[in-house]
Amino acid sequence: MSRKLLRTATALTAGLALAPVLVACGGSTTADAKGDEKVVTVYSADGLKGEKGDGWYDKVFADFTAKTGIEVEYVEGGSGEMVQRAVREKTNTQADVLITLPPFIQQADGKGLLQPYRPQGSDRVNGADKDSGGKWTSVVNNYFGFVYNKKELPEAPRTWEQLLDPKFKGKLQYSTPGVAGDGTAVVIKSMHDFGGKEPAMEYLKKLQANNVGPSSSTSKLAPKTDKGEILVANGDVQMNFAQSKSMPNLGIWFPARDGGKPTSFALPYAAGLVKDAPHTENGKKLLDHLLSEDAQKLVSEVGGGFPARTDVRPTDANAVELMKIMSGVEIFEPDWADIDKNLTAYVDAWKSATGS
Repeated sequence: MSRKLLRTATALTAGLALAPVLVACGGSTTADAKGDEKVVTVYSADGLKGEKGDGWYDKVFADFTAKTGIEVEYVEGGSGEMVQRAVREKTNTQADVLITLPPFIQQADGKGLLQPYRPQGSDRVNGADKDSGGKWTSVVNNYFGFVYNKKELPEAPRTWEQLLDPKFKGKLQYSTPGVAGDGTAVVIKSMHDFGGKEPAMEYLKKLQANNVGPSSSTSKLAPKTDKGEILVANGDVQMNFAQSKSMPNLGIWFPARDGGKPTSFALPYAAGLVKDAPHTENGKKLLDHLLSEDAQKLVSEVGGGFPARTDVRPTDANAVELMKIMSGVEIFEPDWADIDKNLTAYVDAWKSATGS
């Protein structure tokens, strides 16, 4: 869904609600070290926290603290990075809640990081958007996409093949598969669109001639695109739509095969309760809050995303605009079981093809 780990503590501004300041901690300070039981620690892929403290996380975390008195310690990084960190900490668990994009939430489950918990409201989430065993549930729905610079390009590219044009040399970048959720999505979508691993890798090998190089952070690519440092990058609809509010040159598009339709797939932010979490009950309360009707109603209006609950149908201006963005895009469903099982092989194939 990606992204550079927060190394220092920053404040999550509670400007949208009368609530205590939420401390975001990415360093070594932990809830246990503070001796404060009124805390919950969240490890998350980026995209839901606003650049100016105005994102969905900022609002719902502030509301949660105001309601419960529990402060949110927030650590942000790429989906794979967050899972790897949680794995390293298994003997001294720090996180209470883990939120990543697929297939990393499935990977987290496979590594024994999650414990079953079905949050209140999860019965309103589609079966494909939650684990049948209760290990994780989507809290914000989302779709994979690309961005382009609307000022420098008169119209969005339409096809994968167009990105091979020499005019994109040094002007195209995508985040690193296996590290970033959205970067991994590049491999998943190309395998779908090109009809398998081998033809996808053949294409990505050609594309490497134009690629700037690896990036652990998908969220950092949008500002580079908006400024014209690069012209095309990968991303996801929720994050890029939210970023476009302060980045006027940012446009969202979906690559197609030459002669085909633009495609995308659901790439939700999925949340699970961490096994042996230091504050399990607080983690449960936070998950309940994230799936509450009040929080879900803010997903489009504040976060620029799609509610995970099927009974929440927003009609705000953002929701209308998001529907227009997705109009005409063919949505496919990846075989997540296969991707989870073979993720390492797919990433290794990408590394071999691109020399990364």
